[in-house]
Amino acid sequence: MYKGFIKRLFDLLLAIIAMPFLLIILAILGPIIYFQDRGTIFYNAPRLGKYGKIFMMYKLRSMKINAPDLRNEDGSTFNAEDDPRLTRIGKFIRKTSLDETPQLLNIIKGDMSIIGPRPDLPEHRDLYEGNEERKLEIRPGVTGYNQAYFRNTVPWKERIQNDIYYIDHLSWWIDIKIFFKTAISVLKREDVFVTEKRTSSKNNTGVGM
Repeated sequence: MYKGFIKRLFDLLLAIIAMPFLLIILAILGPIIYFQDRGTIFYNAPRLGKYGKIFMMYKLRSMKINAPDLRNEDGSTFNAEDDPRLTRIGKFIRKTSLDETPQLLNIIKGDMSIIGPRPDLPEHRDLYEGNEERKLEIRPGVTGYNQAYFRNTVPWKERIQNDIYYIDHLSWWIDIKIFFKTAISVLKREDVFVTEKRTSSKNNTGVGM
């Protein structure tokens, strides 16, 4: 019942309630992003959605115009604090996760959920192995199990297994824990950028059933 209907209802209600805050953020940050290099305010990127449907994910642009696409060895997107592709305001909105706020529009459209696996690039589907495509069983999220507890400190393949763990244990209580843990992580600005390899342990997160 929760997974099929109530979760979607909560997503819509919370996204609609949060829309005025998004408008305030756009009013403040939009002109700064534009006047820094006269580029677009938004960055719209194709992502894998539920059942592999491709959708456009909305973000505030944090990188310079025509920045090159850099990848890590495992195929995941490069992410580092000293990334020269980031604009000055881009570093700030990355650290504070404000670049993700336009995804409220994705939630209202039905592309995403507030909590779920972070969406992969469309070409990543060809790299899935074994049970990894199970990640696509539910809507991707603005935040999720990995974002709350590990952010960007674990390898991409490990993040997929964490996503599958979340899907298998999805419940209202787990979503509540992830929501508040995410809020704490964002306020503390923990593990925003990749710094070192870290091994996750589901037994130490406090999320397990």
